[in-house]
Amino acid sequence: MLNLRTKKEHFEEPLYLESGRILAPYDLVYETYGELNLKKDNVVVVCHALTGSHHAAGKYENDNKFGWWDGLIGDGKAINTNKFFVICINILGSSFGSTSPLSIDPHTKKRYALSFPVLTISDVVKAQINLFKRLQINSVYAVIGGSLGGMQALCYAIEYPKFAKNIIILASSYQTKPWAIAFNTISIEAIRNDPEFKDGNYDEKEISKNGLKGLAFGRMAGHISFLSPTSMDKKFGRNYVPTDGIYELFGRFQVDNYMQYNGFSFSKKFDPLSYIYIAKMMNIFDCTRHYDSLDDAFSKIESYLTLISFKGDILFPPNLMFEMYEVMKKIDKNRVNYVQIDSDYGHDAFLVEIDKIEPYIKNVLKGKNYGK
Repeated sequence: MLNLRTKKEHFEEPLYLESGRILAPYDLVYETYGELNLKKDNVVVVCHALTGSHHAAGKYENDNKFGWWDGLIGDGKAINTNKFFVICINILGSSFGSTSPLSIDPHTKKRYALSFPVLTISDVVKAQINLFKRLQINSVYAVIGGSLGGMQALCYAIEYPKFAKNIIILASSYQTKPWAIAFNTISIEAIRNDPEFKDGNYDEKEISKNGLKGLAFGRMAGHISFLSPTSMDKKFGRNYVPTDGIYELFGRFQVDNYMQYNGFSFSKKFDPLSYIYIAKMMNIFDCTRHYDSLDDAFSKIESYLTLISFKGDILFPPNLMFEMYEVMKKIDKNRVNYVQIDSDYGHDAFLVEIDKIEPYIKNVLKGKNYGK
């Protein structure tokens, strides 16, 4: 039984941010699946990635699009909603209902736009912890996330060590490296230098209707990092668009057509301000920032840690997660497992190749051990 429910929680109490600024009031939109048992010990938290949302599974009435991890969450699936109560929270900064740069600043009565405070992953997780306190959920069975969602899961593990019994991290890192920052920088600069961006004071309706070229171009650059050279070869080869001539100056390869379609369609669905703020959030992520070393940060972890990397991931290469595994193994080899998925799809494999990750997640949630 999926039992999909979407809710919003409003907080008047101030959220003290890592930057020293204060965010108040704020809202968090979240979605739940399954039923919370009487002991409240069957909770699984699913954390979404950069452009994801709280809608992780199922589909809404009159909508044909399923949630972004529908293949994993549901009746009898790896995250079994007949057993677990699953929560996915739309992060602060995202434009899918939680407080973001599009929200109204209570002091100015105008949209925050670029005056919205810079958020960190720690800020996002702190707000989520406040939601769980309100729901009287003091601990959970597992926190699961990929990419930016994996960064959130790692923050839960380090900063709230007694909160989750299991932490499952996919296609992520303990800190964002220059290679990934560079892709995000292209996106940020493309957006902020688009004349239609207007320093964040654009018309939302116009953006949703026509998109923003800067966001489209930035998304094209980012999308390269989500795939891999091998998957692009398989998907496109050197095939040309049938209606274009190879000697036309602006004639297109199939990969050109794909990038243009995805970039411009995405720019009508996702807000440019939110993209900038979340990309910045990812860029500054470093779980060691307030600790002496990675060893010191990981020494705080009490959860059972499962790390899943993907061979073809060029955004967060497997060596980053293997480094996390090596550090945690020194601390307690009985509380960490690592697996590298044989995949040439690229970074987005954690969203696409469900069949490859499903058995590992299912085993962890059943309390079984696996890995190297």
